[in-house]
Amino acid sequence: MEYSFIVKGHPNITSKHKTTLEFTKDPDISIRADCIIGVKSQVSMDNIPQEIVDSIKEDNKLITLRLETENAVDTIRGYGHHELTLDHPTDMVSRKSDFKCSRTLMINADKAAIDLKTELINDLKHCKPLKVKIIVN
Repeated sequence: MEYSFIVKGHPNITSKHKTTLEFTKDPDISIRADCIIGVKSQVSMDNIPQEIVDSIKEDNKLITLRLETENAVDTIRGYGHHELTLDHPTDMVSRKSDFKCSRTLMINADKAAIDLKTELINDLKHCKPLKVKIIVN
């Protein structure tokens, strides 16, 4: 199963967080928001298609995020869990840890914001769009 949406870059994207990365519907972020890599998201946790949500709520379900800008592609792999609620109205977070809350899309991810390709982050700092594809296997 796959689901795609678009977020926008922002000049304050630093991509320095070591354990998470986040997309938000919010239009603006401060320089301190070092995990946020996309703003003005078209979707949030509470409007992902139900079949994707149901699949993510399976323990140890492999989830891949494919991130694509005009100059770079990167992927992050993590896992679903039955305790994920997937219902936050504005934010979507991928976590290296196993922490779960309404914002959590996947846990035990292999990358965080700091691990992303430099070319991808440079595009985002220049406000370019980011295509996010959620792939659930």
